[in-house]
Amino acid sequence: MRITRLAATTAIVATFALTASACGGGSDTGSGGGNSAPKTLTYWASNQGTSIENDKQVLEPELKKFEAQTGIKVNLEVVPWSDLLNRILAATASGQGPDVLNIGNTWSASLQATGALLPWDEATFAKIGGKDRFLPSTIASAGAAGKDPAAVPLYSMAYGLYYNKKMFAAAGIEKAPATWDELQADAAKLTTGGKFGLGIEGGNVSENVHQVFTLGKQHGADFFDAAGKPTFDTPNAVAAVKQYVDFIAKDKVAAPGNAEYANNQTLSDFATGKTAMMMWQSAGANLKSQGMNPEDYGVAPLPIPAGATGDKAVKSMVAGINLSVFKNTKNLDGSLQFVKFMTSNEEQKTLNSTYGSIPPVKEAGKDPVFATPDLTTLNDVLATSSAPLPQVANESQFETLVGTAVKNLLAAAAGKPVTDDSVKAELTKAQQQMPAS
Repeated sequence: MRITRLAATTAIVATFALTASACGGGSDTGSGGGNSAPKTLTYWASNQGTSIENDKQVLEPELKKFEAQTGIKVNLEVVPWSDLLNRILAATASGQGPDVLNIGNTWSASLQATGALLPWDEATFAKIGGKDRFLPSTIASAGAAGKDPAAVPLYSMAYGLYYNKKMFAAAGIEKAPATWDELQADAAKLTTGGKFGLGIEGGNVSENVHQVFTLGKQHGADFFDAAGKPTFDTPNAVAAVKQYVDFIAKDKVAAPGNAEYANNQTLSDFATGKTAMMMWQSAGANLKSQGMNPEDYGVAPLPIPAGATGDKAVKSMVAGINLSVFKNTKNLDGSLQFVKFMTSNEEQKTLNSTYGSIPPVKEAGKDPVFATPDLTTLNDVLATSSAPLPQVANESQFETLVGTAVKNLLAAAAGKPVTDDSVKAELTKAQQQMPAS
């Protein structure tokens, strides 16, 4: 079922309250699921490529391989990121979901709390080759601490700062900015002649949260306290959100139209030279598909405040895509076979190299194809200077509510000044809409 973001945002509390009783055929004592439809699977894939059609072109040949090996036909639907969480929430409430689906790894604990997803205990992991095949950091982002994971890692990523080498050279800029002051100065030089120094995806709720979470860590904001209660409107959180919104509102180094971008338009603008920099996850394959050669751009870690150390030097959230099985699947055996196929060494190499991401499967990640300069930089960021989004049951509501608050602020930025008070008001409203934990 497809629902609008506004409807999903206002209905989130009801959705999660209903889930426990609405998840259909799951069992409280076993893995759940059944095998009454052994020859078909429905798979919701996230939009990893440049478009929905591009993802179909990538995935459909692989699904044909799976069908040839197992006799199981996979019905594929690629769901845009702007819709995916809302679609999943609706499915967990109704019990009418796919058999297998991609989820953002940041949603793992929230969706785990619904009880709608198959838990991955040791016996279930054994059916796909064991848990120790995966990088520990990726398993840690597959569910709440102390519980069996609710998903299996599929693609791993981190954010980096992509910059156009030719545009930098033309502006007399010799290297990528390492601090936000440097980025602001560079972006101002590059904003000229109808082109902009920085591109952002301001209409994408998840993208907004990822960026302001990283800025929040740099400002000393965690968005939840030690007891798991939301702290969205603290001065530090307000400062982080305002810094991001000011790329359009005050600094004017990002185009006003970026406030509406929600379907990878930032990638296209960067690939065609309309913007000189962007903050993105593993964009190499997408840029290549749009005609941009790897030698035309560089990738550096995201900037940090001058002199920052510890948590204030965090350069990315822990990014990635996980693969989950709905607990009330009608083809449990086939679903597990599909997860085993998608996380096999061969498929991990094929899919992650195509999408420009990092394999969470250790053996696959050793392939030389993943030793490119951009992936080496991103892998280092992931390993040394990344932080996971809050591992709380209400994390997905946090993403939706705070991401929408940032979207609203960006949309308003072209027409009126954005102040600390207006940012605080939006974040306070988001906090008030959070359900009790």
